[in-house]
This record gives sequence, structure tokens and C-alpha cells, in this order.
Amino acid sequence: MNIRYMKKSVLIGTFVLLAITLFFSASCGSSSRPDFTFVFMTDIHLQPETMAVEGFSKAIETANSLKPDFVITGGDLIMDALEANYDRADKLYNLYLKTCKKFKIPVYNTPGNHEIFGLYEESGVNPAHPEYGKKMFEKRIGKTYYSFDYGEWHFMILDSAAEMDRERYLGKIPEEQVEWIKGDLEKTGKNTPIVLVTHIPFITSMTQVYSGSLVANNDYIVIVNSKEVLELFNDHNLKLVLQGHLHFLEAIYVRGIHFITAGAVSGKWWEGPNKETEEGFLLIKIKGENFEWDYIDYKWEVPPKTDGEKH
Repeated sequence: MNIRYMKKSVLIGTFVLLAITLFFSASCGSSSRPDFTFVFMTDIHLQPETMAVEGFSKAIETANSLKPDFVITGGDLIMDALEANYDRADKLYNLYLKTCKKFKIPVYNTPGNHEIFGLYEESGVNPAHPEYGKKMFEKRIGKTYYSFDYGEWHFMILDSAAEMDRERYLGKIPEEQVEWIKGDLEKTGKNTPIVLVTHIPFITSMTQVYSGSLVANNDYIVIVNSKEVLELFNDHNLKLVLQGHLHFLEAIYVRGIHFITAGAVSGKWWEGPNKETEEGFLLIKIKGENFEWDYIDYKWEVPPKTDGEKH
């Protein structure tokens, strides 16, 4: 074969192969970690009173307009099941599920302390009730802890409000859930970016900011076994921890992990901003192995009260 002809054939073949590769890259997505966006909404405290349904509906409308791929809620979805009797708790859960139908995107829910049905004695609920405690959440909404993948990222939803007795909860990841985390991580690649979602924070600066640098956190403010749990991720790529509970906005970056406590959708329990934080939610934009975030003030204003009206 003529050497010049053979070189020309090889060159043409190379260009054809390159064109085919570029075509399929454009058709199927050229990035190994495709970009996506999601919303993190926490502390909604939905109830028929205080114009909460109208406020939450406006937050949903704003979220829909941003066209994220999905929503994660951060707990304290209702206000509240702790001290409610069955009829009241049933009404609150139904109201939440009904209102969530306004989302145009999938919703992944996280439990908070206010979803624990009948924990306080004033509820009058017998612990033998078939929906007592977190069973109501499980029956109406789903698992209290679970994981899912989106794109190349792994999401782990935790249940961080532990029942102690009839009058008390605390922030803790129970041993059964710790074992589940270990098992889930065994199935997750070491380099896979991970997002951890919890209602009660692992760490926070709020107590020190507002009460003084030497003041300790209470066990219902933070997760008491946070060090033990976070160390499970030492050999993994934990990128982001999303937290709620405090109705306070903060971002802490430590040891390569971003801890973001989001302000509440309900603000000061539907009575205005709380701790200089407007009613709002987080918008997270995943870009490859990195992310950007914004706090979205959805412009809720507490309606003025009329005579004899309670919000």
C-alpha cells in the first residue's frame, strides 16, 4: 500500500472517530457529573392558623419558579404533633400533604422534633397508640431516614430527634441509625460527593453568637453524638451538611465540609423574621463536584391583624 495513502486513511479515520465521540458526548451529556439544582426548605411549621398555609404556598410558588430538580425539606413540617391529640395531628399531617401537592417537583422529606406524635403528656395520647411517636410520620410520609442518588451525588436523610421520655427529646443519631449509616457508606464510593441532611444541627455558632463564647449548647440544640457520627465519613467525600431547627442562617466551613443551617420558611413561627433572618429557604446549585448556594427570601410579609383576629 502506498505510504502516503495509508497516512491519509489513518488521518481521515481519526477525524471520523473524533466526530462520532463528540456527537455522542453532546447527545448524552459530556460531563461525568452533570449539573443540577435543588431547594432545601426547613422549619415550615404548617398549621391552619397564622396564615401559615398562605405563607408556605408562596414559598412553594417561589421554589417552583426557580425550576429546581427537587426539594428536600428539613423537618418541623407541622406545628405540631408533640402536644396534639390525634384529631389535631391527623389534620396537620393531612394539611401538609395537601399543600405539598402544589410543588411541581419531587419532594424528599426529613423528620423534625415537631413530627413526633403525642410525646408530651398534655397531648393525652397513650404510648400504645398505633401511630404514637414517629409511627405517624412513617405511616403518612415515609421512612425517617434513608438515602438516594441524584446525578453523581449521594444524599443521606437522617432522623436526628431522639425520643427520651414522655416530656423530652434530644438531638441524637441512635445506634440503629449509626449502623445504617455504616452500611450505606460501604455501598458508596470513596470519592462520591455526599450531602447529609439533618433537622437538629451537628454544629452551630448560634449559642455562642447570642449567649456568649463560653456558653455550652443544650442537648436539644445540637446532636450529642455528632463527633462519632461525623467520623464515619472520614474516608468519604462529605461535601455538605444541611441543617435546620434553629430558624437561623449560618454557614460554617471546617475540615473541608460545609455546614449550612438554613433560616426557616416560617421565620419566627409565622410572626416575622427570626434572629435577623427573613423567612426563606436555600437554593443549592451543584456544578460538577462543587456547589454554590443562595438564601432565597421569598418576600413573605405578616398580614396585619384585624380586630379580634389571631394570626
